[in-house]
Amino acid sequence: MYLTAEKKREIFEQYGKSDSDTGSAEGQVALFTYRIKHLTGHLKSNKKDKFTERSLVRLVGKRRKLLDYLKVKDIVRYRAIIKQLELRK
Repeated sequence: MYLTAEKKREIFEQYGKSDSDTGSAEGQVALFTYRIKHLTGHLKSNKKDKFTERSLVRLVGKRRKLLDYLKVKDIVRYRAIIKQLELRK
């Protein structure tokens, strides 16, 4: 499996407030970004996998909603996570 418990803990430790802070918007955005990158790579080699394509679109929407929420609540945190994850904006 591509996403182990250790990898999740590492992502939340790096982008969240701590390794057990799974609820912060930054941690969730980072996790979604990791999953989006994995699914994008999968779709490059499996072009007809429509279920994965649908899952990817849903994940991108969830990430966008979290980023919009973060933008309204705290623009400094929003800019920091965009810069860290190297997302377009």
